[in-house]
Amino acid sequence: MKIQEIKKLSKDELLKNIDKLKKDLFNFRFQRINSEIKDPSKIGQTKKTIARLKTILKGKLNA
Repeated sequence: MKIQEIKKLSKDELLKNIDKLKKDLFNFRFQRINSEIKDPSKIGQTKKTIARLKTILKGKLNA
């Protein structure tokens, strides 16, 4: 997700996306343990996206 796309989302949409990505990250970790993950870089990308969403959400809550 790009920053411009994230900024357009509402608070509820941000929270839903964060929850979805956390579930994905949980599943990626299990896939890594079982050596089933095809692209290990998705773990890092997901973590960064969660951080971006949380940063934008924090800004919207303070505004």
